[in-house]
Amino acid sequence: MNPRVKAVNSTNNYQLMLEFTNGEHCLYDCRPLLDFGVFKELQDIQYFKQVDVSAGTVSWPHEQDICPDTLYLDAIKVDKH
Repeated sequence: MNPRVKAVNSTNNYQLMLEFTNGEHCLYDCRPLLDFGVFKELQDIQYFKQVDVSAGTVSWPHEQDICPDTLYLDAIKVDKH
């Protein structure tokens, strides 16, 4: 099983800086999602910045979420040292 999200911070260019339960830090780009279905609401940067950690993944107030496995497998690993 892949690690789950422990912490999240949003950027001004629709990316998420993620910390996973295994201590890894990763950058996930949400821009490819912004034209699809329920994710269109994330185009509003103020709404996008309301992202929070919920049940080991990220979610927004209107229940948009991204699979934690997708976040872990598709994010770019960032060296925090």
